[in-house]
Formats: sequence, C-alpha cells, structure tokens
Amino acid sequence: MSVNGKVISHTPLAVDFWHVRKCPGARLFFLSHMHSDHTVGLTSTWSDRPIYCSPVTATLLRLKLQVKEQWIHPLELGDPYLLPLDDIGKERMTVTLIDANHCPGAVMFLFEGYFGSILYTGDFRYTPSMLREPCLRTNTTIDVLYLDNTSCDPNRTLPSRQRATQQIKEIIRSHPNHNVVIGLYALGKESLLVELAMEFKTWIEVSFERMETLKALELPNVFTTDPGAGRIRVVEQSKICCATLRLWNEEQPTLAILPTSRPLISFHPHLHVVPYSDHSSYQELEDFVSALKPTSLVPIVGNFVPGRLSALLPRKKRHEILVPESVQHYMLRPTESQLGAIAHASLRRRHFQPLAPKGVVFESPGSGSRKSCEEAWEAECLEQDASEEEVDNESSEKDSDCILIDLSEELTPNKNRRGARDVNIAKTVYEDMTMAESVPLGQVEIVANTKACLTPVRTPRRLFETNAKIINKTASSENYSCQHCRHGNAQSIHKLSDGDGMGQHSGLGMDQDADMSDDSNTSQHGDQNDGVTLLQGGLDSDSCSSSPELRQEYIEELENSILKALPFTEEDFKTWDLVAL
Repeated sequence: MSVNGKVISHTPLAVDFWHVRKCPGARLFFLSHMHSDHTVGLTSTWSDRPIYCSPVTATLLRLKLQVKEQWIHPLELGDPYLLPLDDIGKERMTVTLIDANHCPGAVMFLFEGYFGSILYTGDFRYTPSMLREPCLRTNTTIDVLYLDNTSCDPNRTLPSRQRATQQIKEIIRSHPNHNVVIGLYALGKESLLVELAMEFKTWIEVSFERMETLKALELPNVFTTDPGAGRIRVVEQSKICCATLRLWNEEQPTLAILPTSRPLISFHPHLHVVPYSDHSSYQELEDFVSALKPTSLVPIVGNFVPGRLSALLPRKKRHEILVPESVQHYMLRPTESQLGAIAHASLRRRHFQPLAPKGVVFESPGSGSRKSCEEAWEAECLEQDASEEEVDNESSEKDSDCILIDLSEELTPNKNRRGARDVNIAKTVYEDMTMAESVPLGQVEIVANTKACLTPVRTPRRLFETNAKIINKTASSENYSCQHCRHGNAQSIHKLSDGDGMGQHSGLGMDQDADMSDDSNTSQHGDQNDGVTLLQGGLDSDSCSSSPELRQEYIEELENSILKALPFTEEDFKTWDLVAL
C-alpha cells in the first residue's frame, strides 16, 4: 500500500508518516485521519514519540490499532496548541486543527513556528466555510501548502456530495422490490448511510466490526447486525463482483451501489457507480489555492501538480529556513528506545563474546594423526591431574591399574635397541615401581582391534601400588571403567607411550576392546585366571635407581617377562597387519 504521508523538511515534524527509520530526525508525529493508507507502519508497538490527532481519531486509534494511551495526544479542533520543538523549551510552535470534511475525525494541520506557516490538508473535501476558520481568516500567509491532490484531474468533474446522495436515493426508489448493497471502505460515508436510513425508514445492516466503529463514533441508532433486518446492507467494496451479484440475485433481487470518486465502469446491469467523493475536485482545489495564495505548494499524493494549479501561486520566493541550534540537537538526540537498544547491544557485546570454534579435526591416518593422538593424550592427562589426585585418595586397594603396551613394535626383545626405538614403560609406571616392594600382576586381557586411528586413554597416576592389579575383573573398578570406557561398550584402549623421563619415542597405540566390568566375560580366559607374575618376591627400590645400567637391565627383564606370558604370538599380529612383514 502506498504511503500518503510526509516529513516536513527542516523540522522535527511528520504527518501520516510512520516509518521511523526513514525519518530519524522526526520527534512530533501527527495523524490526519484513520484511513489505512495514512497509517502504514503505525502499530500497537509504537513508542517514544507522541502522536497528535483529533479526539475522534484518538478513539479509533485505541480501538483499531491498540496504540498505547501514553503516546496518544488528542487536540481539540479550532484551538491553537503550543508544542515544544527542543529539550530546553527555547523553541516552540503553534498547531491548530481544522475540520477536513473527509471522514469522521479527519483534520487539517496549521503549523506556525520558526519555519513560517505550513498548512497540511491531508485528505479533505473543500468547502468555502473552511476559509472562514479564525486561523485562516486573519492575514496569515501560508508559506507551504501540502495539498491533497487525489482527484486533481482537470479533465474530470465531481458533483457535490449532496448531489451524489440525491442520485443514490433515486436509484433506490427506482427499484422498490430490490434489496440494496452498498460497497464502502472500513471508515467513511457514515453520513450517507444515516441519510439513507432516514429517507427509506429502514435499518442499515452492517458487520460486527463496522458496528464497533459506528458505536465509537456515537452515530444515530440506525445500524444493526441482524441479517435481513433492513433493506440496505453495507459490505466492503472488494466484495462486490459478478459472482456475488449473481449469488445475491438468486436469493433475492438485489442491486449494488459503489459511491466512489474513482472512474469505474459498471460491469453488471445491477451495479451502479455513483461519483460520490470525499476528496476535492480539481475545480475545488483551484478555488482553495486561489483563496489562500500560498508561497509554495507540495502535493501529498505523488509529485505531480497540474500547471494550471501551479500558475495560481504568487511569484515570490520563500525565505531560507534557519533551523535553531536547540532544535538541531533535539532532532539528533536518540529516543529512550534507541538508548535502550544501544545499551542492550553493548551489553550483548560485553557478555556474549564469540566463542572459539569447536569440533573434530579429521586428518589422514599418517604421521599427522599419530601426532594428534599423542598431543591429545598428553593434554587430557594434564587436564585430569587434579581430579585424578582426588580419585587416588578415595580409591580402595581394588582400583585397577594398567600398563600401556605398543603392539606395533616387534615383540622379540633386543638388547641392542637404544634411543628413540626403545620400548619403555611409562614414566608413571617406573616412578611407582621404585616405591613398591613387590608388584603382583593381575590378568592381562587384550583383544585385537582393526581401527587405524589411535585414541589416547587416561591412566591413573598410581599405576602400581601394593597388591594392585593391571586389569581388575571385578565390578568394583567403576571409577576406572567410567573414565576409560567412553564408547558405550566398556572399551579399554591400550597405547604405548614413552614416559616424560624415559625416552623420546612417540609410539603408536591401538584401540583394544576389553570388557572389564563383566565377570562372565573375564572368566572366558579361564586358563589364564592365575595372572602373569611380573616379579617373584620383593623389589629393592634402591637397586632399581642406583645406576642407568641397572635400570635399563631391569626394564628389559620386566619386558621379557610380560611378553613371554602374553596369550598370543607374533603370528597373531601379522594377521591384523600390526607387524610389518
């Protein structure tokens, strides 16, 4: 729908214009009447800016659009009102409302201030009585006239509303046995309906929605919502068409009347178009402009003004407008809602900083993925230090421990291997063993897995304590199972890892599935339930740390003992492509 409103230049005023983002400097808003093409953008959420209108329009504004009462400021017609144009009360203007003779509540606005005198007609139907208004009868010079040019066509004439009303009466009289349907907009031409009701002594049937409006206007009681109660019925203009006319005439002889200034041609023998207009004709506009002699003229609808109408303007130039500094500041000052929006945006920026992206980084199963697994394993160990210390203090002697083994390395021990190719036990294993007198080894249960990508596992810091088990087959190790069995089936993932002080080798690991929480699964290896003994007897911790040679010899001996006791051979690894051929 087109917007028939304007922002008054060099002022903080806007009339029938409600797109706030397009007029950031407007602070005072005026509503000429309640037709929908003059309220585009005005909704119940309107706030922070006052709306000035007539008392009737204020009533309809509350009823139809549910605008909050605090923003509606009704002004009586004919009385001048002084309104501030800044925050400090230095600049003011006078506004006077004049009846526009258009629809209930429709008014013209006369603004007087530092910008001169501006008359905004809105939609109006000119009558000579308008020039007798006190505010226009004085020697007031209209600097700018905002003119309703809806019917500004020199080639088309419009009869007065009295003549058009008489024409409608004649049509109804010529069809005494017909019902009458009149097509109207939601607001307007109520005086025509009242006159027809009085003339033909009949009720005017209307919809419930229109009845609500009519009651608010306090019109004579000639309207009803009861179907068939009266001969004349009112509908929306859009409902009058060939299909509805055919349907109505099938039930009862019916004629339709369209009172409008639009140049329509009847498309049905029972349809009558009557040039009843609430807008000024071109001849009436000429009379109005000739009487006012404004300095400049601005059309409200579009930008076209006939040359004959412009020729009526006096040949004088309007003086330049200087906007007072206080008004400029007033127009630039943000409203309360804008300040709130700015504060809210600032709060969001301060408290809702963008987070770093999270997700899974996929790499090829080459050296990059191996390095990623190693780094992830080390990071998880560091993050869990504090929590693991608490777990150590609360754990009982039944807590299960594990040894990390690289199954990708060659299983046959070789004393000539040194440096980065040594197969070492993690540093935590060594440190705890030096503090233990003996290390009994529980069952070792390893199940081969074909997963190519290695996943780091978490291990308790005390891998070896007195009477500790490598993998406890009882269900008492719930804490261990919760930390290590993350894939839903109690998977125990084993990985070879060099300790922080045992070497620099970055070994490969392998996901190993081991059910450590179910006794029945553990009992399947019945021939190995006695466990694998790591050391027979006590261990002298001093002898383990006396020299690097003894330490290395001890580790190799321990490794050989473990490898000999494992329930599989080197051929098993070749089957799963774990040992290079």
